[in-house]
Amino acid sequence: MSNPAQLPDLSPGRFRRFPTRPRYLQLETTLACNAACEFCYQKEVERGPMRMEETVWRKIIDETRGLGVCYRPFLQNEPLCDNRLEDICAYIKRDPTATVELNTNGELLTPERGERLLEIGVELVRFSIDGFSQQVYDITRTGVDRDRVYTNAQRFCEAARGTGCRTEVRMIELRANQEERGQYQQHWEPIADEVQLVPLYNWPWTGQTPADVVHRPCLKVLDEMFFYTDGRAALCCWDVHGRGIIGDVRLEHVLEIWNGPIVGNYRELLAQGRREAILLCSRCDAYGGLKWPECC
Repeated sequence: MSNPAQLPDLSPGRFRRFPTRPRYLQLETTLACNAACEFCYQKEVERGPMRMEETVWRKIIDETRGLGVCYRPFLQNEPLCDNRLEDICAYIKRDPTATVELNTNGELLTPERGERLLEIGVELVRFSIDGFSQQVYDITRTGVDRDRVYTNAQRFCEAARGTGCRTEVRMIELRANQEERGQYQQHWEPIADEVQLVPLYNWPWTGQTPADVVHRPCLKVLDEMFFYTDGRAALCCWDVHGRGIIGDVRLEHVLEIWNGPIVGNYRELLAQGRREAILLCSRCDAYGGLKWPECC
């Protein structure tokens, strides 16, 4: 959920050509997280239920089989807090066109769970690790054991070599870790397939004013879809409080939501850069630092 380092296709008309199915689909299978990081607003989530019902996540997956979707069974949570995660991933992988990606802080990735995920055929595991030293890690990843995370992540990266599962280690650039980013890269580059340093994004409605809104199109509406534990579909993964609901999979087919009039209206506004016309987006400054072509 970070601002991408490289721009996607932003040629003229790109924000008028939306695919008829999502390319990426995120399922918030649980609201639980074992961390309490200062920069994350996950702890402000007040909706329920705590876990997505089996009938709901199965329906989402069943209605998008054969479409070449990349599933991400997490949203505003730690996916390994759900003890059904491996079963959900295995259910997804019954579809030979489907791929699975996971973002995790790594603390709960035991050898047994890691081995199972590799057996299932998960394509990517991305570790969110925002500090190198113990002192800095304790500031950036509150409530998570640094040594356990490093042990689990390193072991999984080594086990994943040659299996078809790629590994990434990602650091959010914070003031606290500024001085040790070089050490971090030097440590992880021989271990993981990719190491990323990414800027800290601002969650919408967390201090921004209408004057801060970026009058540009939004990359999130191009090919991504997001589901809360209760089955509602949200416009954006940064929508902590449900300000941009586009449908409910308990009542509608996934593709009816994706191609429906509600999201279509949102896309039309965002294609014009009219974020101020959408409640959720009216305080959002995402992607403001990117170099946009004149057509956008």
